[in-house]
Amino acid sequence: MKRDIQGINPGAGITRFSIAMMSEYGLNDAGYRFHTGSEEDCFTTFEHAVENGEWVVVPLWKPQFLHFKHKIRELREPKGLLGVVDKAVLLLRDDQSTLFTEDELKTLDSLRWSNEIIAELDYQICRENQPLDEVTKNWLDAR
Repeated sequence: MKRDIQGINPGAGITRFSIAMMSEYGLNDAGYRFHTGSEEDCFTTFEHAVENGEWVVVPLWKPQFLHFKHKIRELREPKGLLGVVDKAVLLLRDDQSTLFTEDELKTLDSLRWSNEIIAELDYQICRENQPLDEVTKNWLDAR
């Protein structure tokens, strides 16, 4: 397995958690090195490893588009340093609610996304280069 772990930007929560895990689990002492970079650096490192049949550790989160295309093995993290798994939720600022009718607000409130749905939609946008508005409209029309 490659001992270089490609992360994302230094300010991201998953980067801070990953750096702490490197020390807490003795990965630095085992010869692993964590590198920060862009999200695209992280994603392409993973995709290239898959293409080449290589084992690699990449800090990912959910929802995230790579989970749609690939079966990714999640490592157990018994110390709980990563916290909980994120979930996709729709948020609307109170001051923006006046822009919608009651029926529109009810429709928005009824929308439920799983991490799997968001990963699929995110994949269509990030890797199939489909326009966000088109992907969203197609998903809404299909439900």
